Amino acid sequence: MKSLLMGSAAAVAALLSAPAFADVDASLNKAGCMACHAKDKKVVGPSFKDIAAKYKGQDVTAQLMDKVCKGGAGSFGPIPMSPNGPDKIGDTELKAAVEQILKS
Repeated sequence: MKSLLMGSAAAVAALLSAPAFADVDASLNKAGCMACHAKDKKVVGPSFKDIAAKYKGQDVTAQLMDKVCKGGAGSFGPIPMSPNGPDKIGDTELKAAVEQILKS
């Protein structure tokens, strides 16, 4: 019984700490990310799988969040990524999206 309650408490804690946008794909679409990126193929920008492969085993979530917000160029070629600040995607949703992309 005690282990059941502990498991239930952990499940409730996980739900309460979930991002506001539980559906990361919806956040990526809403923010416009999918206009230039796809999960498994290059569009204008690199695929999420290519991003995950490049940064595999590295702790780069904060660095990539900053790059998404400020924009950048050169990491995957000459085409720049425009800034995508908090007016397009909030920090909580962005962190969840970057973490999911890095797991691709």
